[in-house]
Amino acid sequence: MGRENHQIPSSDIENNNIPKIVIPPSSQSRNDNTIHPVSIDTPSAANTPSSHQQMMFSKPFKSWFPWLIPSFVVINVVLFFITMSINNCPKNSTSCIGGFLGRFSFQPFKENPLLGPTSDSLDKMGALEVNKVVHGGEGWRLFTCMWLHAGVFHILANMLSLLFIGIRLEQEFGFVRIGMLYIIAGLGGSLLSALFIRSSISVGASGALFGLLGGMLSELITNWTIYANKFAALLTLVVIIAINLAVGILPHVDNFAHIGGFVSGFLVGFVFLMRPQFGWVNQRNVPHRIAAASSAKTKHNTYQYVLWVTALILLIVGFTVGLVLLFRGFDGNKHCSWCHYMSCIPTKRWSCNNDPVTCMSSQSLNQLNLTCSNNGKTNIYQMSNATDSQIRQLCAQLCG
Repeated sequence: MGRENHQIPSSDIENNNIPKIVIPPSSQSRNDNTIHPVSIDTPSAANTPSSHQQMMFSKPFKSWFPWLIPSFVVINVVLFFITMSINNCPKNSTSCIGGFLGRFSFQPFKENPLLGPTSDSLDKMGALEVNKVVHGGEGWRLFTCMWLHAGVFHILANMLSLLFIGIRLEQEFGFVRIGMLYIIAGLGGSLLSALFIRSSISVGASGALFGLLGGMLSELITNWTIYANKFAALLTLVVIIAINLAVGILPHVDNFAHIGGFVSGFLVGFVFLMRPQFGWVNQRNVPHRIAAASSAKTKHNTYQYVLWVTALILLIVGFTVGLVLLFRGFDGNKHCSWCHYMSCIPTKRWSCNNDPVTCMSSQSLNQLNLTCSNNGKTNIYQMSNATDSQIRQLCAQLCG
């Protein structure tokens, strides 16, 4: 999966996918890399509970029906179709891919290799554009950008990741907690992105998706005592997160959104995904005489409360400071000379130049003259009454 970082006006984007991690709340310990709650010590034979009570021991947590995550997928897909309809490539561009799709056809690969709309269309729909957030009073873009996608490949990768990760989490923790985790993580990704990505727009759900991964990691840590095979599961999860963050150093991928979403989701996980101890749950589900025979259990461990309070404080302080800095026009790159390497590392194969492209244009009868201000290239196009969208598309091709 990938949070997409759009050049204005070009739309070159990269994205990647996230494998599936299954963390079932089973009480049996197996010799594999999935993690399972450890088995609960049962009372002596004289006090053995009935089969119904034994079932309560092995499955102490409620399983929820997942409907919110599929709803999120539907919302993302519907908004993508609306974006493509507004884009209307045949009307606003000189060439399109999939012309038989009519107004839903795609921009040329050179402009958008992910089969999607122009950056102008994404901007109209609410893409994250810092100047409009800070100087235009459009703070709502911090929220709307996480529901938009740059192309078919982009939305396909993100929605598959959302289904694989999100449905399992919603089954275990319910729609309220996972919904809050998803939204807060997405906002955290947008906020960090806005503090560092200044010259291009950004769209995508990957900040929220990384938040779900961060929540999975903190859930494993805060509920550490109830899981078996915990070290193998921790190593697997850390490797997956590291690989996906590493992919974010490719050009045109907004890794700041990934990092912000992950950190936000990691902290939210300590607040929303804390489970009670098995012993406390089982004491409530067995007859009084059996519960009295075992030692009394508190609902949560002390370290869980410490993590809960610490994470909540860091979340409140982090979002407050971030929002204040953003609306004061803070540019993170001016105060951190190396931070841009967290989002893109230049190599011989690619450049990390994110400067917006501009062109000088003049219309003479049926001829449009364009000169790219970035590389000095000039070209003449046989067309009259060119629209602004057509000029921006031709400019992107000339400067590309």
